[in-house]
Amino acid sequence: MVDYATRRTMMVDTQVRPSDVTKFPIIQAMLTVPREQFVPPSRREAAYVGDHLPFAPGRVILDPRTFAKLLDALDIQPTDCVLDLGCGWGYSTAVLARLADFVVGLEDDAARAEAAQALLSENGTDNAAVVAGPLAEGAPRSGPYDVIVIEGGVETVPQPILAQLKDGGRIACLWSEGALGVARIGHQTGGALHWRQVFNGGAPVLPGFARATAFAL
Repeated sequence: MVDYATRRTMMVDTQVRPSDVTKFPIIQAMLTVPREQFVPPSRREAAYVGDHLPFAPGRVILDPRTFAKLLDALDIQPTDCVLDLGCGWGYSTAVLARLADFVVGLEDDAARAEAAQALLSENGTDNAAVVAGPLAEGAPRSGPYDVIVIEGGVETVPQPILAQLKDGGRIACLWSEGALGVARIGHQTGGALHWRQVFNGGAPVLPGFARATAFAL
């Protein structure tokens, strides 16, 4: 029988803590949420590896290091309302729910959104809800949000997403820049969004977040 609890501890001790993520709420959440339950059953053996975990074409669950460092940079507070954009099977939503007041997970596949909601309920996460819809449109009905986490790569962030961020809010993105990537945190202040780079990291570009290609004759 696989000892997932031991694997979870090893994940935190070898992938999260050495990446200078030391905030207790993040460590505790990642030690507690059973990552293996929020992946397709066929991928459970790989749930704790140090790489992005693919679950659909062009879609991944972010590797533990990248996800933890994004959370650390966002400094999520217990009073925050969070949009978890591209939540997949709900792992990131479950972790975020242990840090924030309420989390809205958004997934573009209706069946996957339903499965994620069921998994969250099974794990006793009652301060989160998963909705289905195009990722590039966000979830305006429950906004605006104190924090938006984009669970994948971006070349551009659609304006409807930015419009759902509160003044004083933060947004985390993995910007794809050629073969490289960089994680940035955007701070909304006085109607203007100011970005700062926090670490190097990338992921496949999410549907609707690719830069429009200009054609010239």
